[in-house]
Amino acid sequence: MKILLTGATGYIGKRLLPLLVAQGHEIICCVRDKNRFYCPIEFQKSVTTIEVNFLKQETIAAIPTDIDAAYYLMHSMSGSAANFDELESVSALNFVQRLNETKAKQVIYLSGIINDKSLSKHLSSRKKVEEILNIGTFATTTLRAGIIVGSGSASFEIIRDLVNKLPIMIAPKWLNTKCQPIAIPDVLDFLSKSLLNPPTYNQSFDIGGPDILTYKEMLLGFAEAKKLKRRIFTVPMMTPKLSSYWLYFVTSTSYRLASALVSSMKVEVVCSDNRINALLNVTPMSYKQALSRALIKVDEDKVASSWKDSLISGRFSSNMSEYLKVPKKNCYIDRRKMEIIDRDFTISRIWSIGGDTGWYYGDWLWDLRGFIDKLYGGVGSRRGRTNRHDIHSGDALDFWRVLYANKEEGKLILFAEMKLPGEAWLEFKIIGNTLYQAATFRPKGIWGKLYWYSVLPFHGFIFEGMLKKLIK
Repeated sequence: MKILLTGATGYIGKRLLPLLVAQGHEIICCVRDKNRFYCPIEFQKSVTTIEVNFLKQETIAAIPTDIDAAYYLMHSMSGSAANFDELESVSALNFVQRLNETKAKQVIYLSGIINDKSLSKHLSSRKKVEEILNIGTFATTTLRAGIIVGSGSASFEIIRDLVNKLPIMIAPKWLNTKCQPIAIPDVLDFLSKSLLNPPTYNQSFDIGGPDILTYKEMLLGFAEAKKLKRRIFTVPMMTPKLSSYWLYFVTSTSYRLASALVSSMKVEVVCSDNRINALLNVTPMSYKQALSRALIKVDEDKVASSWKDSLISGRFSSNMSEYLKVPKKNCYIDRRKMEIIDRDFTISRIWSIGGDTGWYYGDWLWDLRGFIDKLYGGVGSRRGRTNRHDIHSGDALDFWRVLYANKEEGKLILFAEMKLPGEAWLEFKIIGNTLYQAATFRPKGIWGKLYWYSVLPFHGFIFEGMLKKLIK
């Protein structure tokens, strides 16, 4: 079948794509920016990529009319815009308008569990999107999930950060809220088995694992899996704002996402029924099993996708393509070069930079810069990277975003997502037997110029030291 996959650069979309290809389908991946989408070579015969922004009606004509079904995997958990719920409704309306003009028989939507009258703004928005999709001429299947547990998921990463860093936690009272976590393999199983399956048409299903746990029990369960002793005390006086800051400073999440999660975690998300399990012959794994699988993937460096690589984890508000060409006019540039000894060694070092590997020289200064960025509401350097030795365009890398990564060319371009009075790029490229390294800064006003000159004294040994370590 010909399947439209929206949200193809997201956490779920990246994992669903290989399953659909393996089933023999032809996939139309719908993305806002082709430069952010990485398609493995082995999938390229089955995958076509189109650029569509569902907030811009003029772009939706790019969707072909001969599709058989579609996945709607778009949502804005970060709530970066004050009116994000209105934007999500507009996006859904434009999607329905175009899908009504196609041969699509079914749309599958991944939503959140809705079983409380006082929903958070984000869950209310997802419910509204579900209502909009249901007005289409196609059949709609809605799968409602709560906490998704898997390597790279926002929930898993936050739990891991909290448990690894805090032997004793003084936590907000919402840690006693009940939820029904589900493993990412089971989510994918439900999504793929619902495809063009008539008994699922025009229905909504709650999907969850067999365990109903409080968030506190989930944290302690992770500690047990890691053989760590942890104690958690809940207090009633933590306001939502304080709770959000607590998550923001302790974990790798952004403040926007932390705020959205706190808002949603005050509401119980428990499945009202599990009839879909029998309908699709799926037996969801336990929370303990889900943790075990996720930890194995992390240890083996086989994390297929991470929430950190989505744009909601940073500060991009437009397409990355606009930043691909590193500017020279009205910029300050620190240029350095050095003859390489072994090209493969240097490439390996460049492709492993950041995250747990560090920046090869003056790591404490990079960490300090990340901490300062956190204090000012930035992304900080705790995001790390999804894989230790592999990076692609669109990936997050500490407080940078990968704009371009091509091993054959020996070229890597990073764009700074930290809070700056300007814009910054870091570029590595190998030409012949020489490695060229350039740090480019385009200042905004007098504060940008003052910033450049204030950090200039550190450039000499940080960038020179890093360059030497990339060579030998």
